Amino acid sequence: MHSIDTTETATERPVYDATERTALLDIAARSITHGLAHQRPLDLDPHDYPEPLRAIRATFVTLEHGENLRGCIGVLEAFRPLVVDVARNAFAAAFEDPRFPPLRAAEYPELTLKLSVLTPAEPLAFDSEADLLAQIRPGVDGLILSDRRHRGTFLPSVWEQLPNPHDFLEHLKRKAGLPMGYWSDSLRVDRYRTESFGERISRLQQTV
Repeated sequence: MHSIDTTETATERPVYDATERTALLDIAARSITHGLAHQRPLDLDPHDYPEPLRAIRATFVTLEHGENLRGCIGVLEAFRPLVVDVARNAFAAAFEDPRFPPLRAAEYPELTLKLSVLTPAEPLAFDSEADLLAQIRPGVDGLILSDRRHRGTFLPSVWEQLPNPHDFLEHLKRKAGLPMGYWSDSLRVDRYRTESFGERISRLQQTV
């Protein structure tokens, strides 16, 4: 059996064991193949899965083709069972990410699937940008930045590209539609952690 890549794990202690991770990745893969055949996500019954996979959790599903991003869709607030969230977000990442055309069948075997399961977000209290930056934990925190109608998030994996907290925050402002250097007393920042893991489709097919 091939091991599951866990290089993006950002929680203190893994919640999901290797069997559960493989099951979640398999659900994501099957939802994409179902989408290729039927143009809709995989429909599944959460009661067919063990309790940890039925818990109400929020996830992001990221698809990579070679070294390139091929789709990333998720939710920030948990509102449905984990297995359902993974199935729906995998389908959306493959076919509904507005940055990319819908996935083609020929691309599927070369995909790498990455799942990020989010902890509940918690608000940060700060009275200045310096205070905020002092509280951010590089490599650990995912951030949700919002101000009135503007909102954006970076998963903890983005620290790999932006390891400096100041740069991380400035690029998150830009993602939220705010200018870099922006500051306001109404700015809100919440943080969360993720347990993230992934595998190439070609390897995953040999584990299930």
